[in-house]
Amino acid sequence: MRRWVVLFLLAGVLGLRCAGQQWYVAPGGDDRAAGDAAHPLATLREARDRLRALRTGRQLQDTVVIWLADGVYHLVSPLILEPRDGGTERWPVIYRALPGAKPVLCGGREYHGFGEDERGWWHLTLPPGIRTEQLFVNGRRMTRAREPDSGFFHMNSVTEQIWWRGKGRVPALARQIIGTDEQSLRQLRELSSSEVQEVRITVYHKWDITRRTLDGFTDTSLIVSGQGMKPWNRWHRGTRYRLENFWGALSRPEEWYLDQEGLLTFIPPPGMELNTATVVVPVTPRLLILRGRNGEKVRNIRFEGIRFLYTADPLAGRAFEPAQAANTIGAAIEVDEARGIAFDRCEIAHTGGYAVWFRDDCRGCSLTNSFLYDLGAGGVRIGTTDIPREERVTHDVHICNNIIRSGGYLYPPAVGVWIGHSASNEVCHNDIADFRYTGVSVGWVWGYGPSPAKGNLITYNRIHHLGWGLLSDMGGVYTLGLSEGTVVSHNVIHHIWAYDYGGWGLYTDEGSGGILMESNLVYATKTGGFHQHYGKENIIRNNVFQNADRYQLQCTRVEDHLSFTFTGNVVWYDRGVLLGGPWDRIRIRMDSCLYWHDGGEVRFLKMTLRQWQRRTGHDRHSRIADPGWEKDQNGDPVAVLFTPIKGTAFRGFDTRQAGVTGENPWHGQARLDLHLLEDFRRIMQGKKPGEEGFR
Repeated sequence: MRRWVVLFLLAGVLGLRCAGQQWYVAPGGDDRAAGDAAHPLATLREARDRLRALRTGRQLQDTVVIWLADGVYHLVSPLILEPRDGGTERWPVIYRALPGAKPVLCGGREYHGFGEDERGWWHLTLPPGIRTEQLFVNGRRMTRAREPDSGFFHMNSVTEQIWWRGKGRVPALARQIIGTDEQSLRQLRELSSSEVQEVRITVYHKWDITRRTLDGFTDTSLIVSGQGMKPWNRWHRGTRYRLENFWGALSRPEEWYLDQEGLLTFIPPPGMELNTATVVVPVTPRLLILRGRNGEKVRNIRFEGIRFLYTADPLAGRAFEPAQAANTIGAAIEVDEARGIAFDRCEIAHTGGYAVWFRDDCRGCSLTNSFLYDLGAGGVRIGTTDIPREERVTHDVHICNNIIRSGGYLYPPAVGVWIGHSASNEVCHNDIADFRYTGVSVGWVWGYGPSPAKGNLITYNRIHHLGWGLLSDMGGVYTLGLSEGTVVSHNVIHHIWAYDYGGWGLYTDEGSGGILMESNLVYATKTGGFHQHYGKENIIRNNVFQNADRYQLQCTRVEDHLSFTFTGNVVWYDRGVLLGGPWDRIRIRMDSCLYWHDGGEVRFLKMTLRQWQRRTGHDRHSRIADPGWEKDQNGDPVAVLFTPIKGTAFRGFDTRQAGVTGENPWHGQARLDLHLLEDFRRIMQGKKPGEEGFR
């Protein structure tokens, strides 16, 4: 008897069946079957359609459970759930893994039958029409052939020819001519004109990337076209870029190349066996869509214990024009016009875009106890980039106790958790790590205009190992616009490392206002533990800022209103300087803090504390004293409980409460691999990371 039949029958014997309607689904089932434990269906679509038929003409007053057996459910298009597929608060619809099972909704196609040449390279001709930006072997993301293999090419010059300016600040259509050198042109000379137009260039500039195909090249330059360069984020001499997707770049283990005829070539790493390898090519960018229709909401659907694996690049090889936070990129799971949609104990991985997006008019939704990893873009998106009507603002979404890690592989500007025009959401007790840009981004208004992003709570998270020296202008927690009632507290934020400027821990950017940031531990950042570009009436209190590399604290713009209040904080460092920017001119309240420089003198813009007090009126009740806390061999704090400090307003807090909660295996899963930690530390030291496992 099949294993799933035994498990289904045991479910009934053990009383795991719940009252109400039930269907059973298994990869080896039959959509013509009864759908009971002994005769399961084959697809979730059939289970959905059975529920639709059952409800025709009547209100179903039962909990509905659709049990999923172990195995892989291949999808060539997303499962779509609409209002007629939902439940009620009392009688929800639940898609649930059978106890002990780990069912997979898979958007990839598995391939076998590779041949091997005399070099040990593998070859396989894919079916006509199959193109891909990603290849996975044995569950690991491989690297598309690129040059250089590590590091970057650098532009010698950039000129732009504007073809059509359009109406916005950015020219609608233009050509860029990139002056370069022989090294980046050498292998291109061997390609045909059609092959040249398959070559992709990725340009890394400030907090963004641009990805396009080449138009062509000359003896001294590369030529590309698309949107004009953004005036605030232009390319320039020294801007980094990579070339990929051509035969000559295929040179090292774990690289692959798919030519125009569909021949896939892969260089396996040492020890990988051809006959036992699992090779997956993603074919669909989305696995699950929940959406309201004609003003009616999709309601009360839960997903429990399900794995969502392998999605294609949402752009399918089209150009990616620079977009902060990769905000033009969709997700494997997209939810619109929804109420009470919940994901619990799920896994989302190997994606081409974001993992989950609670987008338009969502309320009371949640993602809990789930593992999101190996992401082409970021983890979770909440809300929209356009300001909706008040009644359509997404709010009350809960992202709690998840591990969200290792993303930005296709779209480095993507964010661990992004909140746009959305209010009253909670992001708590997550472990967010190993992204190339920001950890949590809140708000989407540049300046002091109207913003719906109010009352968001970012609390008790561990946010760490971000940036990887790839992009600039990032933060552990990054905010934009007026955000009254937003609280960022009791987070542990560390190892934030930008390419150039802007590896900050707490970063209140353009127009941030009404935000409370308190009781956070921030350490091992590149440019500062805290930075305010410009904003109003923010409160920064009771935090510990330790060992930023350049500046401990930064501010940028002087305005004619109260910019922020900085009280009761501990700033403790052994490198860099204390203050960067116009701290003596910006309008702030700054007092009752503790400052300490191990092995050096604390200076406030070259002033002593007494001079600083007399000149600015700040820090009248602040002290310079050693807090007496322990550090490890890297200079990072080891204290888990920061106690109040006499003579200051610092009240103390317990860092042990930050991060995921629950049993030890979940905590262990949140730890980054040692080789990743070592690679990150090498980047902080200005060295190249070790080759193995680094992408």
